[in-house]
Amino acid sequence: MNSSEEMTMSVSPICRGEDGKKYAYVSFEAKGRRAEGVIPACRIKSADRFTPEEIDALEVYMRENLPTLKKMAAQINVMDAFLNNNN
Repeated sequence: MNSSEEMTMSVSPICRGEDGKKYAYVSFEAKGRRAEGVIPACRIKSADRFTPEEIDALEVYMRENLPTLKKMAAQINVMDAFLNNNN
């Protein structure tokens, strides 16, 4: 990933696993490449066309920005997002 490459990131609303633990997904996209991570574990779970070094960098990014990413996920209102996408 070169420094001039534009990357977009999106965060899911908070989910709850069968064990009751909270988590959210963080998706990264750049020029047809996609990676999906999970917080608070800060691990990339799937990646398409990212190098191992780039995956490591995305995991570092999630760790360093975990409080902000958690806040973003907590602020997402699923019903508002659904209604706004259907207007």
